[in-house]
Amino acid sequence: MSPSTTAKVIKPAAHARRRGFSITKTIVFVIFGILLVTQLYPLLWLLIYSFKTNEEILSGSFFSLPAVWQWSNYTSAIESGNYWRYLSNSVLVTSVTMISVILLASLAAYAISRFRWKYGQLVLLAFLLGMMVPLQATLLPLMLIFKNLDILNTRLSLILPYIAFQTPIAVFILSGFMKTIPQEIEESGIMDGASVYRIFTSIVLPITVPPIVTVCILAFINIWNEYILAATFISSEKLKTLPFGVNSFVSQYSVNYGAIGAFLVLGALPVILIYFLLSEKITKGMVAGAVKG
Repeated sequence: MSPSTTAKVIKPAAHARRRGFSITKTIVFVIFGILLVTQLYPLLWLLIYSFKTNEEILSGSFFSLPAVWQWSNYTSAIESGNYWRYLSNSVLVTSVTMISVILLASLAAYAISRFRWKYGQLVLLAFLLGMMVPLQATLLPLMLIFKNLDILNTRLSLILPYIAFQTPIAVFILSGFMKTIPQEIEESGIMDGASVYRIFTSIVLPITVPPIVTVCILAFINIWNEYILAATFISSEKLKTLPFGVNSFVSQYSVNYGAIGAFLVLGALPVILIYFLLSEKITKGMVAGAVKG
């Protein structure tokens, strides 16, 4: 077979492969484009909704832009909705919970993944079972317990359940990552005379930063948007968290829908910003903690 004949045979095959690859790539892009639109559309709709008047909202014109952009909705959301008070309460509760979860989960994950003891896997199974407990099933028992302990209607009545519900997934992620740390690193620390606590704080924790960041972000998102426990255990206006701000615009005879939309935008903004800034770290932490483990 001459070289020209060979080129004629190879060229159609290569063209077919490129064509097949191009079709596959196009389909993938279309699918991801559809997913992107479906994810961004609710946020865009909420943003436009927050600038409308009640009349425009109640008219049912969901896809139209407001005739006059109502910036006063955001003024009402901040002033009438006590935005800064609710925001400070949410920041305080979320921060204390995240610090506690990281401390408890990292210690538990280190004991489960690095120590050889009889009940290690049983303890890990107990944490995994904790991930399956529905939040709604704990409301009545927790209400009775907190009432007997006289901590109902306090920040502690939110922080304790939040820690309990966020720790299992944190232990799962961190223990999976810690299992991949080479034993030689700890052995070298032991040869240098380091104690178990020194190895944990100086060697293991710095290596475990990526999944720790993931745990922090996931805990932040879950706690920041939580409403059921906060509505059940908190009745004092001074202690309510950010999701309660929506109720400020609902009265017996009227509802300020535009201000509600503005408050929802302001409440979701910290979560959106943090997620976009640290989304790469979340992905890396989940892969390192769940897949490698």
